[in-house]
Amino acid sequence: MKIIAKSLFLALPLFLVPCAFGQHQTFTVNPCASAVAFSLGGNTHHVDGTFHVQSGAVEFERSGGKISGSVVVAAGSGDSGDQGRDKKMKSDVLDVAHYAEVSFVPQSYQGAIAASGDSTVQVTGNFTLHGAAHEITVPMQLHIEGTSLTAKTHFTVPYVQWGLKDPSIFILKVAKEVGIDLTLVGNLSAAN
Repeated sequence: MKIIAKSLFLALPLFLVPCAFGQHQTFTVNPCASAVAFSLGGNTHHVDGTFHVQSGAVEFERSGGKISGSVVVAAGSGDSGDQGRDKKMKSDVLDVAHYAEVSFVPQSYQGAIAASGDSTVQVTGNFTLHGAAHEITVPMQLHIEGTSLTAKTHFTVPYVQWGLKDPSIFILKVAKEVGIDLTLVGNLSAAN
């Protein structure tokens, strides 16, 4: 009996390793499958456009709310379908010559991440725009299927309040906040 108990005790870590292995994971973003859409209202028009996700890798634990990593967007990739407007956005508002990247660095999350299927969490982190970091909390809808993960969120960026130039001119007025829809698609793996 003591031999069996001792054998079970020694084998216990082997059974626990897969559980721990699955708790700490890395989400590697596929930039080609991911998207950033923006929406900016105005008094005479509405502008919709996109930005390109440059890179992203996020490590997280399923319990405890620990999360780290970053998602980087190329500021110069902004495309609203109007070359003149895009040139002004890139040079006058975003100043991509000096601030080529927009990034989000998650620091914590609230909620539970299911091993598969759908989950909703609140992610808090630093959103860096125009060289300045701003703490924000965004709702994140997650869908896990096998080793694939899709993360979606919608949030608002008060860009004028954060120090960026207001592109309004004369009678053409635009909103002081821009809506962002972020979709990240990628793969899950065990974190090192």
